[in-house]
Amino acid sequence: MVNHKLGRLFSVGFISFCFCLGMSIGIIIRFGQIQRSNAATTPAENLPFPFAIPENQEVPGDTITIKAVGDVIPGTNFPNYRLPKFRDELIPKSVRGYLQGADILFGNFESSLTTYPYSSKDMSQGQIFAFRSPPSYAQLFADVGFDVFNLANNHAMDFGPLGFRDTVKNLNAVGIETLGHKNQILYSQANNIPVAMIGFTTYNMYNSVHDLAAAKALVLEAKNNANIVIVSMQAGAEGTGALHIKDETEFFYGENRGNSMQFARTMIDTGADLVIGHGPHVPRAIEIYKGKLIAYSLGNFLGYKTLSTAAETGYSMILEAKLNSQGDLVGGKIIPVHLDRQGIPRIDQRFRTVGLLRYLNKKAFPENQVKINKKGEIVVMNTK
Repeated sequence: MVNHKLGRLFSVGFISFCFCLGMSIGIIIRFGQIQRSNAATTPAENLPFPFAIPENQEVPGDTITIKAVGDVIPGTNFPNYRLPKFRDELIPKSVRGYLQGADILFGNFESSLTTYPYSSKDMSQGQIFAFRSPPSYAQLFADVGFDVFNLANNHAMDFGPLGFRDTVKNLNAVGIETLGHKNQILYSQANNIPVAMIGFTTYNMYNSVHDLAAAKALVLEAKNNANIVIVSMQAGAEGTGALHIKDETEFFYGENRGNSMQFARTMIDTGADLVIGHGPHVPRAIEIYKGKLIAYSLGNFLGYKTLSTAAETGYSMILEAKLNSQGDLVGGKIIPVHLDRQGIPRIDQRFRTVGLLRYLNKKAFPENQVKINKKGEIVVMNTK
């Protein structure tokens, strides 16, 4: 059984979206209570892996465990039908076992859970994608144990404001909160520690990584009301050519995708305790900056017949981070995952993502690289 202790969640702020010729809607994020599933999953200690997840050790009461995965697209039925016969196939039981043991389980959801028939995108143009998944798939993610999905990304509005509203409604109906709405701070209790979460991306309809002043104001407000502040950011170029993180503005097909390093470090400087990156569709380096963990990109986690799995786009992970009540990193690990040809995640006993991250860390931060041992465990040292 999933061992979640995520308490009552509150969302702050008014959501506004502009669509097409001035069309707009507003959604008030409701107060909500997460309803946990009793669905059985395979115990982690029985899984075929060189180390048990979670480890057989008592976790101090003043810490929380966050597990996070990258981009999630559970197939699409638009513009053609690319869905599995059974939805449970999308996340195998062997992977679900490693998602257990978190106080907060988080992912970046890049589809729409709606039946709305009209996409907001012009599909006649090349390299334009719109994803729509059945609303019933929300239950799959509740069964797996997800608590929060980020929606501040370039696919959440694939079916416009109505499709977006359906996605929020369908996730909320199964107890999954959504993150990234304009001016929103999502508050929760994890292991009796107050936690705040804020989502950012490169578009002004959401909280934007380009507006540092507004981003800092949100983080300051969150820090005044919670012990731990977690920031999600979708930023950076995409693909295997975007593996390496640099302190510079990135562009993708002419679009300004922000300076991930500048943004993440500024959020830490302002009071954030953990920054989780998405968007490049490949893993990127991780950094411990002033005692706080920055994961610049977790890569793809699920992309059934939608996302490329060639080369490093098939490298994935479950990031585990243990934080104390002050938000400092006290432990963590990289649980390596690899996507098969259909885009379904599998636990990777070859540890390819661990090897890739060790290489990327050395290239990005040669003087202060995060140490990851061969088991994927993050070696935490005092970097303050």
